Amino acid sequence: MPLDATLAPGPCGQCLKKAPPQQETHHLYQYKNPVREAILAWKLHGDDSALVWLLHAAEQQLKTIFSADDLLLPVPMPLPRMRRSGLHHSADLCQNIAAWVGCTVNWQILRRKGNDKRQSSLQGKAREQNLRHSFTLAEDGIDRIQSHNIRGKIWVIDDILTTGATLRHACAAARQIKRPVFAFSFARVLHDE
Repeated sequence: MPLDATLAPGPCGQCLKKAPPQQETHHLYQYKNPVREAILAWKLHGDDSALVWLLHAAEQQLKTIFSADDLLLPVPMPLPRMRRSGLHHSADLCQNIAAWVGCTVNWQILRRKGNDKRQSSLQGKAREQNLRHSFTLAEDGIDRIQSHNIRGKIWVIDDILTTGATLRHACAAARQIKRPVFAFSFARVLHDE
């Protein structure tokens, strides 16, 4: 079941205390059971068949969230890690969403600085510290956006939202564009379970 159907609308308590850099955050699924298995198969073994099926199942919801006029910016991976694995999960997710909705994707606007530790190996505040200065806008990022002539929303896309640190820091960097930024993750970890 898509996650948004199970949550009350409106900002969470943490967002009410300190507003995040993004206007809104959307996600499709809870990170558990078959969704978790689909993501692990994709991330650990390169098998995206279940992920693509889940995206297809959420096609109507994707078309409600995104429009063909939108620009999707994947959360960048550290370059050495991407070279080692040959995969860029957030960029692949963007390409899949764009195939369903018709959005524009550009993986070169947001950049990763350094080679920080994997977020999955850290907890809570350590995740926040790890990413504090990890993202930036490419020197020609604003020019690239203008070349796309984007009339819709600008989205920062990630695969899993755990603490929100990755999307928060990536969106903060994207705000240098001087336009509202929106965030999306395929799945979200619910901490109150």
